[in-house]
This record gives sequence, structure tokens and C-alpha cells, in this order.
Amino acid sequence: MTSTSVGMRCPECSRQRTQVRNPTGMAGRADAPATYVLIGLCVAAFVAEIARGGASSLDGGGQLIVDGGLSAGFVADGEYYRLVTSAFLHAGLLHIGFNMFALYILGTLLEPAIGTPRFVGVYAVSVLGGALGALMLDPHELTVGASGGIFGLMSAGFLIARHRGLDQLASQIGFFVVINLVISFSVPNISLGGHLGGLVGGGLAALLITQLEHRRVANAKLLEAAGMVALCAIAIVGAILVAEAATPAFGG
Repeated sequence: MTSTSVGMRCPECSRQRTQVRNPTGMAGRADAPATYVLIGLCVAAFVAEIARGGASSLDGGGQLIVDGGLSAGFVADGEYYRLVTSAFLHAGLLHIGFNMFALYILGTLLEPAIGTPRFVGVYAVSVLGGALGALMLDPHELTVGASGGIFGLMSAGFLIARHRGLDQLASQIGFFVVINLVISFSVPNISLGGHLGGLVGGGLAALLITQLEHRRVANAKLLEAAGMVALCAIAIVGAILVAEAATPAFGG
């Protein structure tokens, strides 16, 4: 027997090199480039908020929030970019701190498990679904924050973990979803519509992924990409229609 770093082994075994493989479930790794890019963009936007609005931006003000936040009147006027820019702006240090912590935890868990393109698709659908939900429930409020995207990652993580047989992880994520929903319903000045819309959007994107994985259809990647684009388009069109319906027409 030969002493090795992993204990006593026979001479033949001690000369072998064993390849270590990571499990294919949802084990978090550092391989999450899109997550880090999203966090970097949000932090950079917050620094720009402070530069544009001074200390007031730490209390939820600032000109950049006014210029990029989500509200039905602006969207009805054709400022559709706000459906996206609002997800990168935050109304205070605590707001961005909590959201970026949640994005880091969920992103480094989910992105390595499903791949960066899928992760970006899920996040995009979740952000746009959150914008639609915010306009449906609070059309005239100025809404900012990455919470819609984060809630979408929660629902996607739960469904994908269940699909891959990781019931304990799914239970943990499910508990996290319930806690955050309780907070959303009980704490004032939180965009409930944004949270619920993101939750639904991420869930639909995850169902698309899991169903194609389960059925193992031909051209699954192409169908998946087309499905993600379709979900984004539905959310955008829905948000525009809701914004126009919530905004009275002036003139004649």
C-alpha cells in the first residue's frame, strides 16, 4: 500500500490520475459572467445617480431616476427604454445592497447550472414581466429596481431545481420566495406588481426550459431562443398597451 493525500492506496491506484467532475445539478460556481456584468451595471448606474442627484439620490431622488424610472405616462409617450433602464436604477443604498446580494446568490447558483445564454433570457423575461406587472398595479408610480428580475430568478431556480430532482434546494428557494412575497405584501412603498410580474415571467421562462429538456425535441436551442424572444415581446407589447390605457389622452 502507498500513502497518498487521500489515504492508503494500492501501488497501481496511486499512479492513476482521477478526474474530478462537478455535479450537473445546480451547484454554484464562479462561472457566472452575466451575473457579474449585471451587478456591475447596477452599481455603475447607482454611482451615476449619486453624481447626477447628489445626496438626495440616497433617499430615493435624483435626476437619473426621473429620467430612467418606469411610469405609465412616460411609456405611453414612447419612452419604451424605461422598461429596461428602470431595472438598473435603485432608490437608495439599502435598496441596491439587498438586490445585488440576492442577484449574486441566485445568479451564481442558476447561471452555471443552465448556461449564460439561458440565464440572460430568463433575466430579460423576468425584468420585462416585472415592468408589465408594475404598470398594471401601480401605473402612475415611478418604479425602479432589479427586483422584478430577481423574483424571476427565484421562480426559475425553484422550478429548475424541482425538474432536476434537487428537492431540498427547491424547498430552500421556495421558502425564500414565500418570505419575500410576505415582505412585498406587508411593507409599503414596494412594487408588488413588479415582484409578481417578475415571478410569473421567470416561471414561464423556466417552464420553457424544463419542458424542452424533458421532451428532448429536435432544435431545442432554437425553439428555446424563439420562446424567450416571444415572451419578451409579449411583455413589451402588454406593458405598452397597459401604459396607454392608464394614461388619459389630451388634446383633440
